[in-house]
Amino acid sequence: MLSDPVDIETLRRAAASKGGLLTNDVRRKVWPKLLNVNVYDLPPKPGRDVRESHKDYNQVVLDVRRSMKRFPKGMAATQRAVLQEQLTDIILEVLKCNPQLHYYQGYHDVAVTLLLVVGERMALAMLDTLSNHHLRDFMDPTMDSTKHILNYLMPILEQVDRELHDFMIRSEVGTIFALSWLITWYGHVLSDFKHTMRLYDFFLASHPLMPIYLAATIVLHREEEVKKTECDMAMVHHLLSHIPQDLPYQLLIGRAEDLFQQYPPPLLAKRATLQSHKSLSISTFQAFQLSTLHQRPNSVLQRLTKERVSNSRHASRHSGQDAAPPRDRGQRWGSGDRMVKMAVWGLSATLGVAVFAVAQTALGWGPEVLQQLF
Repeated sequence: MLSDPVDIETLRRAAASKGGLLTNDVRRKVWPKLLNVNVYDLPPKPGRDVRESHKDYNQVVLDVRRSMKRFPKGMAATQRAVLQEQLTDIILEVLKCNPQLHYYQGYHDVAVTLLLVVGERMALAMLDTLSNHHLRDFMDPTMDSTKHILNYLMPILEQVDRELHDFMIRSEVGTIFALSWLITWYGHVLSDFKHTMRLYDFFLASHPLMPIYLAATIVLHREEEVKKTECDMAMVHHLLSHIPQDLPYQLLIGRAEDLFQQYPPPLLAKRATLQSHKSLSISTFQAFQLSTLHQRPNSVLQRLTKERVSNSRHASRHSGQDAAPPRDRGQRWGSGDRMVKMAVWGLSATLGVAVFAVAQTALGWGPEVLQQLF
C-alpha cells in the first residue's frame, strides 16, 4: 500500500491467502485499489432526484425491503432504514449513469455487501466499476450472457470428475442451481456475513469467472452426497441449491485457484457450447487488470488532491470566479444534499455497521505478514 506504484499483485495474493483481508479497516483500504478506485476522488452522495421516474425504482425498492437478513443482527431499525435508503440510491445512481446496464434481482445483494463494508460513496464508485466489468454479463437485457457463464461449470466438472459429471448430465439437473451463487457472489445464500466478506476479498482480486470455479469446487466437495442422491432432476437440484453453511471456505478457495490454473477459461472455451457467445466480462478483464497496476499510494493521492484544490482556489482568486470542483462529475453522478436528520442517522448507521463488523472479524484466520502491509 505504501509502494509507488502500489504493489497490486501482493494485495491480490493477500486477498486470496488464508483469512483474506482480515478486517474491514483493511478492506476499506484494499478493495478500492483492487478496482482502481481513487478514494480521494469519490462521487458525491446520490440526490433524491435519482428516484424520479426511474423504470427500475419499484423493483429495486421491493428487493431492498427483502434484504433485511443481510444486515447485522441486532442493528437498530433506524440504522437499518437509513442503510436501505442508501442502498436504493446507489443502485439507482449506477443504473442512471450507465443506461446500457439492466438491473437484475440479486444485484442488490452485491451492493449491500459493499455498502456495509466501505460506506455509501465508496460503495457507489466500486459498484459502478464492478457493473462495467466483473458483473457486466449479468446486466444484459437477456439472460444469454449469464447462461454463457454458467455453461463453464460442467466442463470444469468433466475435467476433474467424469463420473460426477456424467451423473449430473443423466439427471438433467443443468446449472440453474448455481445461478444465485454466481450473480450475487454468494451473498444471497450465505447466512454468515463473515464468509461473504471472505469470498468478496477473493472475487475482487480474481478473474470474473472465479465464482463459477468456486461453484465447481463446492459441487466436487459434495461429490459423495450427489452420487448417493436419486438420479433425478428435482432431487439433485434440491440438494445442490441448498448450500451448506459450514463449508471449508479457505480449502475451497485454494482448490478454485488450482482449477483455474489447471483448466483456464481459454482451454474451456474451446468447447462448442462456449464458442457461440462472447463474454464482455472476460474480454475486457485483461485491460482492466492492467489498468490497476499503475496506482499511486493513498498518501500521494491525498497530496495531489490537496494541491489540485489549492491551485484551483488560487486561480479562482485571480479570475474573480468561484473555485471549480477538482473534477466535473456533476453530470455523471448527479447531485443533491440530504436532510440533516438523514445525515445524522446515516452516520449512526455507519458506526453501527463498523461495530458489528469488527465483532464478526476473525483476526486469527490470517497470516501475520498481511498485518505488516498496513
